Amino acid sequence: MLHRKTETEDNSMKYLIVGLGNIGSKYQGTRHNIGFRLIDAFAKKQGVEWMDKRYGAIAQTRVKNAELTLLKPSTYMNLSGQAVRYWAQHEKIPVENILVLVDDLSLPVGKIRMRGSGSDGGHNGLKNIASCMMTQNYARIKFGIGNDFPKGTQIDFVLGQFTDEDDKLIEEKLDYVGEMIKSFCLQGLDRTMNQYNKK
Repeated sequence: MLHRKTETEDNSMKYLIVGLGNIGSKYQGTRHNIGFRLIDAFAKKQGVEWMDKRYGAIAQTRVKNAELTLLKPSTYMNLSGQAVRYWAQHEKIPVENILVLVDDLSLPVGKIRMRGSGSDGGHNGLKNIASCMMTQNYARIKFGIGNDFPKGTQIDFVLGQFTDEDDKLIEEKLDYVGEMIKSFCLQGLDRTMNQYNKK
């Protein structure tokens, strides 16, 4: 069962920030792994190191009085929910304090949208998270990877590398996503969406 807050404990300042991707050199730097790239950049900015733990790599950091557990699942994309569920329970983090960083085909490269819920949009990582957590009501930052591919080649596209031009654009957005993560933890979902989705 997913942990819920009780009157005697306050986990309102504990957060789980999840970057989605596939482990292994074969997938490094691919479009589908943008979640890993975003959370790696955030961890580096925070000056924290990754530790190999159960179901994934973990890093712990703070943003003012918020305690953040950063997670890169090692389950491969299709079973990401197992890692999210385990670490949410392990750290006693309520579902409303979970934020998932994920690639999105429906957005142009570098376009960023934050959502508090929604369908998986055909994304296997989000699909498994919803299944394991038994809800689609969790926050996510959707990072556009574009959809410039011929019909029937979607898998090759998402598992392919970014162009140099796209890569440069993404580098310029890394700090911006980091600011969104901090805002989510300090100001909450609604205020963060209002502030950053307009830009």
